[in-house]
Amino acid sequence: MKVLAIDCAASLCAACVYDAGAKRELGRSVLDLGKGHAEHLMAVIAEALTAGAMDYSGLGAIAVSVGPGSFTGLRVGVSTARGLALALKVPAIGVTTLEALAAEAAAEFPGRPVLAALDAGREEIHAALYDERSVLTYAPAVVTLADAVAMAVDMAPVLAGTAAAQIAEAAARAFDIGPRTATADIATYARLAAAKGAGDRPKPLYLRGADAKPQAGFILSRKN
Repeated sequence: MKVLAIDCAASLCAACVYDAGAKRELGRSVLDLGKGHAEHLMAVIAEALTAGAMDYSGLGAIAVSVGPGSFTGLRVGVSTARGLALALKVPAIGVTTLEALAAEAAAEFPGRPVLAALDAGREEIHAALYDERSVLTYAPAVVTLADAVAMAVDMAPVLAGTAAAQIAEAAARAFDIGPRTATADIATYARLAAAKGAGDRPKPLYLRGADAKPQAGFILSRKN
């Protein structure tokens, strides 16, 4: 089965084609945009397909990063994945950024628990804990730095994600640290999705509400 993976969870706009049978990447395209994923994603996908000598008809599944991450980027990535899956009549498979980062940390430090943690601003951290077999034991949630430090001190895990160094510094002890990025390599999403197989349709993983709120003072009263 050939899998197209899409990631718009952070600053990257990334896509790759992955051969699940051969367990190898066939082609990729990655742009570091910051913003503007919607304008570039379809071109990035086309470049990845071309690099992999593939077309849409040869795909057996669509993988997508579902967050936590950029509010707008997640909507772009997930809606595109679901639209392509519907058109091609193949499954869309969601993979969280935290499980992808944890998988990379586990590959670097096998047989160890992993605390994947992303700096969410406002003194908040998006975190998830995985055991020695990469089984989720603490579901993705918003925690304080103190909460994350308590988990790290208690479990002595490998740390991963943008909050890894912050947690280690606050705990005042040494930890093994895997990837310190906001998202994993695009091929990691493809590999994890291929292992998962089809399930529920993916949807963005928002651990807190959007920053933009309607301004109540500008809402017009409804006429009967």
